[in-house]
Amino acid sequence: MKNPMDRQLEKRLSERAVTIGREGEVGAFGELLELLRSSSANARRLSASALGKLAWMGVDQAAAVAALALVARRDPHPQTRQYAIKALKAYGATAQGCLHDLCDMAANPDEKDYIRRDAAAAAAFIEEAVRIAASATEHHCQRCNARVTADEYARSNQTFQRVFCDRCFDEVFLERRNFETQVEINKTIEARDGTVVQSEGERRIADWLTAHGLAYRYDAKFRIIAEFQIRPDFYLPELDVYIEYWGLDTPQYKMSMYKKQTLYQQEGKRLISVYPKDLPGLDRLLAAKLRLYGFSA
Repeated sequence: MKNPMDRQLEKRLSERAVTIGREGEVGAFGELLELLRSSSANARRLSASALGKLAWMGVDQAAAVAALALVARRDPHPQTRQYAIKALKAYGATAQGCLHDLCDMAANPDEKDYIRRDAAAAAAFIEEAVRIAASATEHHCQRCNARVTADEYARSNQTFQRVFCDRCFDEVFLERRNFETQVEINKTIEARDGTVVQSEGERRIADWLTAHGLAYRYDAKFRIIAEFQIRPDFYLPELDVYIEYWGLDTPQYKMSMYKKQTLYQQEGKRLISVYPKDLPGLDRLLAAKLRLYGFSA
């Protein structure tokens, strides 16, 4: 971008791509294909992401795959290629013709690690979708046990890493969206660095991290652990450490806490647990535990 007007245009195009994907504007499918040819790498990247989100909404899958395959192979920006690869995965068996290219990317030592990883994941997923379509392999919904079609399998696995029929998929999607909304509503307490958190305990942790110069991501969405999706309270990328503040004491909350702690343990993640009783000695607790992972105050 060479001038402020160009930057403004890039922002509008990028925001438009995000809106189409978020709102599921199937009628704007052609617009996304045009945006995929934009001179803006960010607009192309977000258009590829949006095309992945529209995969199961009745769009021309063959046209989408053809456009995404070209970007995945040739785009000069690695992250744009990565998003196109992820979107191709959403098209399941329709993307069978891309398998050779995806396998080549996954095996190419000159590719970025994240491109190799996502290309391998997309190839494996598409191969499974092809097997399902060819052999009529049966998969069943994890909620109602109904037999699912190949499209239902691919759609639900892509979104939730679970198998749901379309009816249960919609119910789970609505439950997840309502949960996300409630989490955002509960964020009312501002930390020193401007991050808005859900509790006084989280605020004190955020302020401690800021005071000690530790970068963190708060409530990062959909960080994958094994086949599960979680939202850690704090993730410290420099130390690869997770911090969870367990602030409630209800039976339902405790069940969720134990499950989450088990996931961290099973995956060998570095977890620091903080409870309300720890707040008076928070400085000593965090300093001592983070020293185990390479932090020096």
